[in-house]
Formats: sequence, structure tokens, C-alpha cells
Amino acid sequence: MDNFIPTPRTQVKRLPKRGVYDQAQVYSILDEGFVCHVGFAVEGQPYVIPTGYVRSGDQIYFHGSAASRMLRALDGGIDVCLTVTLLDGLVLARSAFHHSMNYRSVVVLGKARPVTDTAEKTEALRRFTNHVVPGRWDEVRPPTDQELKATSVLALPLEEVSAKVRTGGPIDDEEDYALTVWAGVVPIRMQRGEPMPDLAKSPPLTK
Repeated sequence: MDNFIPTPRTQVKRLPKRGVYDQAQVYSILDEGFVCHVGFAVEGQPYVIPTGYVRSGDQIYFHGSAASRMLRALDGGIDVCLTVTLLDGLVLARSAFHHSMNYRSVVVLGKARPVTDTAEKTEALRRFTNHVVPGRWDEVRPPTDQELKATSVLALPLEEVSAKVRTGGPIDDEEDYALTVWAGVVPIRMQRGEPMPDLAKSPPLTK
């Protein structure tokens, strides 16, 4: 499948020209992000919880404590809305009304299934770890059986999906271009800083 088929729930209606259904572009947004927001309802009460995730083929894995209210609720197969947003820039216009942001976002709707198979759960956690730092899984201690039991992993199929993207500069009213007000885009990029080693349990220095 090269494109997601829009559904009544995923069809972008507000500024539809920004809607994206191309699978490759959707996957590139998901692969660049690290944090998603999972929306769901329990006993009529809505919740939106941020959590880490990773894409694996045509599904998304997300995880947390087995005692988590969100994960216990989703474990029951309730409807979920998962979103990922990447902020690319602040768009400063000549009027307050036309200020905006450049962004890439994805919305996934569906039902999450609990991952109960030990091999699949371990593979999902390996993917989580390597998504944070490629190759990290092979450098660290793998989870124990107790740690696996304390961790819930859920998989959400990428079936009902859409993306929305804004790029470019401000779009001002024609008469506002005469104003002596700076306008343009302030780029925003997420980047890794200089690693800071954990020295709390480092062995003492010897002379």
C-alpha cells in the first residue's frame, strides 16, 4: 500500500491541502519522533497521555508500567487516538491573526492489542531502545523476566491514518505587506547535545 485511504475520521477537513496520506511520508514523520500522545476514555472520562513509541513495519508499539491506568485500559481493546507532532518552525506574520507554525503531524486511530508473546515483547523493547540510540540494545543488560512482567507493551496497527503538514512563510493580507514589521520563519530543530556521563557510581580514580 502506497497511500492510506482517508476515512470520515481521518480526512483532513480544516485546510485539506495540508492533508497527507502518502505512506512513505507518514512513516518518515513517525520514525523521526520519539514521543506520542495517546487519547482514550475510561468510564466516560477522557485522558491524553504522553509516552514513548516506535514504529515497526505497519504498526506502532508503545509501552509503560503494567500498573499504568492507560495501558490497563487499552489492554481491554478500547478505541485509541495516537498523535505525533514535529515542530519545524515559528511563522511570524505582519499581523497577529496570521501567526502560525510549520509542523508535521500524524493521527492514528484504532484499537491497541496487548503484546503477550515474550519474543515479540522483547523484540519491541529492543526496537524502543535502538530507536533512542541505534545499537544501544547490544551494549546494555537485557530485561529480566521480572522486568518484562512489569512492562506492558501494546501494538497499534497503522490502518486508519492521516498526516497534516505546514511549510513555508507567513501568508499576510495584501495591505499588511506595507507595514514595517519583521516577518518570516524562525526554524526550530530538535538536536542531540553533548553526552553527559553518569558519574554517581563510577569507580574511584586511582593514582
